Amino acid sequence: MPQEQYTHRSTMQASEGPQVYKVGIYGWRKRCLYFFVLLLMILILVNLAMTIWILKVMNFTIDGMGNLRITEKGLKLEGDSEFLKPLYAKEIRSRPGNPLYFQSARNVTVNILNEKTKVLTRLVTGPQAVEAHSQKFEVKTLSGKLLFSADDNEVVVGAERLRVLGAEGTVFPKSIETPNVRADPFKELRLESPTRALVMEAPKGIEINAEAGSLKATCRTELRLESKDGEITLNSANIKLPNLPQGSSSSAGSRQKIYELCVCPNGRLFLSPAGSSSTCQINTSVCL
Repeated sequence: MPQEQYTHRSTMQASEGPQVYKVGIYGWRKRCLYFFVLLLMILILVNLAMTIWILKVMNFTIDGMGNLRITEKGLKLEGDSEFLKPLYAKEIRSRPGNPLYFQSARNVTVNILNEKTKVLTRLVTGPQAVEAHSQKFEVKTLSGKLLFSADDNEVVVGAERLRVLGAEGTVFPKSIETPNVRADPFKELRLESPTRALVMEAPKGIEINAEAGSLKATCRTELRLESKDGEITLNSANIKLPNLPQGSSSSAGSRQKIYELCVCPNGRLFLSPAGSSSTCQINTSVCL
């Protein structure tokens, strides 16, 4: 470059003075930035307000949230609670003095599992029935006395008195073994077999006792009292057999008031007019 041109450019730059370059955001960019910053602050305030509102509605505290409280002994729920998924707990109990309710729209099932997650015991309470699935079912008192038990082999009733309140009584399709059958005080005890026979057997004897009333045995065809090795004793001040047939009298016109009780070979009883000797052989026509 010639010396004269260099000198001229230097003179012009010195005469114009130093140039200033502006650094920053100006114009519409600056206004957009302020707008986004303001919008972000509004969103933060709204989010903070919503968070405070949720904490207030859900009742969040240091001890827990809502009806759930965290205590030293575990979790404490106050009021009604609903679990949408399985609940795993070692113990569930109510507050002292208050009952514990389990409510479901369908049924409530309680399962006891082993180490291989196999069901050992199941209790199902449904709208139709209450079912218990186990090897043995027992009902005991607070003192540990057995009241009821059932398994595959037998059903045991351990109460001192078994009360049946059904209007039709109790039906046993097979045999029943019991040391005592009695009715309530001032009530009637009835043993009845409408279509079959009623058999009572005991190795040492059967005692039928009605202390405050009468004893009645009724059947359609035969009533048999049989003793294989012993005897049958009718011990009473008066023994009446009003419908026994009477044998014909040998002397016509006599009014016989004393009779002899006779037994036929087939076991039938009849009355025969008494004489100086037995008259049962004379009136054998009744046995035919």
